[in-house]
Amino acid sequence: MTDDLIVQMDGISKRFPGVLALDAARFELHPGEVHALVGENGAGKSTLMKVLTGIYTPDAGTIRYKGQPVHIPNPRAGRELGISMIHQELVLANHLTVAQNIYMGREPRGRLGFTVDDKRQVEMAADLIDRLHLRLDPSAKVMDLKVAQQQMVEIAKALSLDASVLIMDEPTAALTSTEIDELFRIIRTLREQGVGVVHISHRLEELRQISDRVTVMRDGRHIATVVTAEVSIDEIISMMVGRTIYEEAPQIPESEGEANVVLEVRNLTRAPAVRDVSFQLRRGEILGVAGLVGAGRTELGRLIFGADRKDSGEIVVKGKPVEIGSPADAVALGISYLSEDRKRYGLALGLDLETNNALASLRRFLMILGQIDTKATRSVAEQRVEELDIKTPSVKQKARNLSGGTQQKVVVAKWLTAETDILIFDEPTRGIDVGAKQEIYHLLNQLTAAGKSIVMISSELPEILRMSHRIIVMCEGRLTGELTAAEADQETIMTLATQRESVASAAS
Repeated sequence: MTDDLIVQMDGISKRFPGVLALDAARFELHPGEVHALVGENGAGKSTLMKVLTGIYTPDAGTIRYKGQPVHIPNPRAGRELGISMIHQELVLANHLTVAQNIYMGREPRGRLGFTVDDKRQVEMAADLIDRLHLRLDPSAKVMDLKVAQQQMVEIAKALSLDASVLIMDEPTAALTSTEIDELFRIIRTLREQGVGVVHISHRLEELRQISDRVTVMRDGRHIATVVTAEVSIDEIISMMVGRTIYEEAPQIPESEGEANVVLEVRNLTRAPAVRDVSFQLRRGEILGVAGLVGAGRTELGRLIFGADRKDSGEIVVKGKPVEIGSPADAVALGISYLSEDRKRYGLALGLDLETNNALASLRRFLMILGQIDTKATRSVAEQRVEELDIKTPSVKQKARNLSGGTQQKVVVAKWLTAETDILIFDEPTRGIDVGAKQEIYHLLNQLTAAGKSIVMISSELPEILRMSHRIIVMCEGRLTGELTAAEADQETIMTLATQRESVASAAS
């Protein structure tokens, strides 16, 4: 039945320099349907939706909206039709408030119409936030919010437009399980109101929870559209990658004992985010750090790396107490940090892949007269591209032109090139597809097999459970528990992750 389709896209093709991004792709959406759109990085999912919203103009193909042929020349035209998109990479104005971001370009005017009615704008934002049950201060500046909170601002902004079609590109990538449940509640409410929702996600376990149908794309082409309840996740993965991927847990080596402690943190504090945290990291180990958003996991990683200054506490590297006053000090000690926000802290978006790969280890490529050995930087960059299967036309491609998952791989490559021994990975697979995740997991195990030690901060409990030798859990800046791989399960971790100070004190 096509007579009740709200969106029908047929034969959509789009070419960029050196890349055929969409090859006669098609997609359809019914009112009141949650339609999942899946595929590996570079499959064309986001590009197809950017055509629908008017960000890109297709080279070929037709779009019908509510049964009528339409031309969508720009995003404003898309919004006027009732099509709104929440992008994978945040597009907020960091220096403005939550309320200003939500109503940007649609601000309520004062009595004479010449000024913005700031009070009314805050009231409107507060009402919207309250209806969506979000924990946001409408007067807070976006730059002061964590990534998960910024994502919720994007959601509120999109929903404020009263869209008939809402496209969500990786909306849950930075959210906790509790926040994901709340987002799904909002999606179900929209479905009941007749809104068509397109849900793009690499978290395939979400599909059964929220979607009615699934469309699979590969290499810019439509592979299949299926009813979610009628296929298995393994079948979807096979369609996505064109091969079977076995999600077998890696073999975890035995602990090498206290003598092999390479990093020890003693009573580390930076109030209020991190309070009196102590732990050890051993050679060849992956130490998982679990907890809800706001638990202090990222702040802990930044303290160890010298990105923030500690109030008190001690850091011991390979048996020697050290003072880490800056990231440069940390790198000199063999410590690296892969940030959860790759665009802000991990990459120089205006520079090419080759340069980004060498940024953390420029001294390695210096020649006698202080010039950079470009032959060496190119050779190493090409080696990393092959090792990590980085999808790029060349190592001269600018970082901003790479997909989100590919950007994440470039950050990983940078720290591999720096040859550090202690690696702090903050959300290492955020925004990365299932095939690329397998590569990252394999890479992490290769690193530990080679004697590297990893602190892995992750919001994905399956990832924490699968990859960690030991797990520490944080809640409200404090360490609330430490578990071996054998002791850990999702329920135990979540209990510790919600164990507030008062509860912990009572238990002790």
